[in-house]
Formats: sequence, structure tokens, C-alpha cells
Amino acid sequence: MASKDNKRRRTGLIFFPAFDWAISPSHPEREERLLYTQDQVFEEGLLDFDNIHEFKPGLATTADIDRIHICVPEARSVVTESHLISAGGAITAAQKVLSGEVDNAFALVRPPGHHAMRIVHGARGFCNVNIEAIMVEYIRKHYGPKRIAIVDTDCHHGDGTQDIYWHDPDTLCISIHQDGRTLYPGSGFPEEFGGPNALGMTINIPLPPRTSDEGFLYVLEEAIMPILAEYKPDLVINSAGQDNHYTDPITNMRFSAQGYARLNEILAPDIAVLEGGYSIEKALPYVNLGIILAMAGLDYSSVREPDYHAEALRQNDQITRHIETTVGQVMQLWKKRREIKKTLVGDARYVKRNKRVYYDTDGISEQQEETVRICDDCGGLVMIDSFADTGRRIFAVIVPGQSCPVCRQEGEAFFDRMEKGRYRHIYFQDRDRDIYIAK
Repeated sequence: MASKDNKRRRTGLIFFPAFDWAISPSHPEREERLLYTQDQVFEEGLLDFDNIHEFKPGLATTADIDRIHICVPEARSVVTESHLISAGGAITAAQKVLSGEVDNAFALVRPPGHHAMRIVHGARGFCNVNIEAIMVEYIRKHYGPKRIAIVDTDCHHGDGTQDIYWHDPDTLCISIHQDGRTLYPGSGFPEEFGGPNALGMTINIPLPPRTSDEGFLYVLEEAIMPILAEYKPDLVINSAGQDNHYTDPITNMRFSAQGYARLNEILAPDIAVLEGGYSIEKALPYVNLGIILAMAGLDYSSVREPDYHAEALRQNDQITRHIETTVGQVMQLWKKRREIKKTLVGDARYVKRNKRVYYDTDGISEQQEETVRICDDCGGLVMIDSFADTGRRIFAVIVPGQSCPVCRQEGEAFFDRMEKGRYRHIYFQDRDRDIYIAK
């Protein structure tokens, strides 16, 4: 039930259904995902409220993409105009909030982006580039350094966003999702806790299949909100996937439109960006309606799916106990994050990790070796050796945001002395100075 004393807020809406982009005409990720929502918004007269405003999406540039991604061989080879407008819609939402034109904003855009990692050889999980990350780095370039929290409520683990901000001590990434042992992409466990210079800045809360409103809201109130209260972000962004809904055809959860609305009322995100959600008629119009009303501080208590039955969706006691145990584990890791760094890193100067990435949409396999400089003053210089079975092998030197002088100097020197040799391309990316070079 929505609170009766909610303060009305000015809420911006940005729609972009991407009429000219779909993986296939019958694919779950297609334009109808947003057309039904647009119809519902118009039918319910939401735009007649004086505190709800619609804005047209802008257009992101390849420079916006290059600020955060290393696209192989270049950004234009992996994106369409629809991707630039989708990212531009998220940027528009940020602009309207940060300029004070609205209090919060919801970018209902597609294509989605939260499975796109820092290195991009192709599309994975329906994602080519990471919409939220492009927006976040646009904010930092144009509005100055900010502590940002991204709360990913998509049913699938936000592994791309996690990868991009794994080493960033100024970006808190929280993902609440269906257990990776039961759903793509098979990751997102509590022990995935952030890189050595940003331990604790990645929070994963996997939930068992058939988790209902009760479980999601328990996690929100007992883990996510206390962590946010301690972190004190300048901005909270909801990576707003809606495929936790009980009618979604490709997941196994039991969240409802009322639950989504209540989540957004409590979380109170500054910006929400649509991610997944594939129950086009039975879920999306109701879920989006509830979220919009909650963000605007309006009563959402009458929003209800026609087939909603609370008792039929209730989670069992075993699921409840499992969630309580997981939340306890996550909170213990959060409280001990500084001690964990001392134990894991020790006196090491550099730390390596190897990983395999599969681009399921494009059928590409990639092997990465990532090296990060241990640093107490910034996120640390990152170097990535990446080889894909397309035959492209690349090397990337990445200077972090708010870099210390030592990490920047080491990165510049390393890039200057590298020769292409076995690499197709060598990239240099410096977020602070907005430099992107490929040789």
C-alpha cells in the first residue's frame, strides 16, 4: 500500500521503443516491450499530472561510449543508431535531474545494456554497450566527480556493470537477482565482492527461484538500504529490470507490480533506466505504471495485474530462511571489507585475474587476463590482454577515474613503449582527461 503522506516529486519520463532494432521479430527483446507501456501511460492519463513530464531522448556519441568501453575494433562496429539513442535517453534523464528540472527521471529505453562489459567484442545478453555506465561517466565528465550507487534489480545478474566498476572505489554496484546456478549469466554470488582496490564496492544478493514480494522487500530493507545509508552516494541509479515478475517467460520469480512500486518508493532512485522484462502484456504496463507513480510520489495502491493472487505467489518458509541467511552473509562481508583487503592483497604490487566471457547473442568466446596495480589512492591502473575467437587480440591500458599521479604515469609509459606485435590493436583510455587512443 502506498503511503498517503508521500511528497509529490517532479518526475521525468523518456521513452524510446527502438522501432528499427530487434534481435528477431519474435525475440523477447523487441519494440512491443515499450509500446504497451506507452499505451498504458497515455490511457491512465499520467501525463496529465502536473508533476510528470515527458522528454525526448538525446543522442549519445561514440566519445561517450569510448569514455568507458573498449569496443573492438571500434564503437561504430558494435552499435547501431538505436543504441546511441537508448544511451542518449539515459543521459537525458541524468541531465534533467542534475539541472534541477525534475527531481527524478525514468528512462524507458531499449536496447538494454547491463550485460555489456568493459571490453566489447560483440553482443551478450541482448546488450551491446552498457547504457548506465555510459550515463554515469557522462555525469562525471559534465557535472564533476560523484559517488554513485547503481542498484540493479533485473532478474539476471548485472555482470557487465559489475565488470566495468570492479576496480572503482567511487561506484557502489549492488545487484539483486535470481541465483546464478539457475539462470543466465551464471554469476553474481556474495563472494564476488570487488577488485583489490575496491573491495566491498560490489554487492551481490542472489535469490532462490520463486522469491516473492516479501523476499525482495526484505533484502531491500535489511541489506540494500543500510548499505546505501553508510555509503552515502550522491546519486542512486536503479538499473530497473522487470523480469522478476511472476509472469515473465524466461525467469522463475514471483515479484508483482505492487512490489516493484514499493521497492521504488523505498529506494527513491534519482534515475531509473529500464533493463529486462519480457512479459509484454501481462507485466510491463502494470509494473511501469507502479514505478512511475511511486517515483512521482503518487498513490499506486490501485495498480494490480488482472490475474494477481497474493496467496498463490507467496514464498515458502524455506525460501524465507535461505534469503535471511544470504542477507546475513552479505552484511558480514560488508562490515569486514577493510579487513578482507589486508588479507587478500598483502604486499602485492599487482594482482591478476583470468576470465572467460561468452557473447551468447553473437556466439563469440573471449579469454581475458586483467592486471591491476594495487593502489591506496585510486582504483588502480588496469591492463587487459583480450583474445576472442574472431581472431582479434587486443591490449588495453586503462587509467582510472580520479587517478593518482603514479597510476597515470605508469599507464602512459606502458602504452608509449608497447608495440603492436601480436596484438591487432592497443588501446589507451584515460577517463579523467577524456583521452581514448587506439594504435
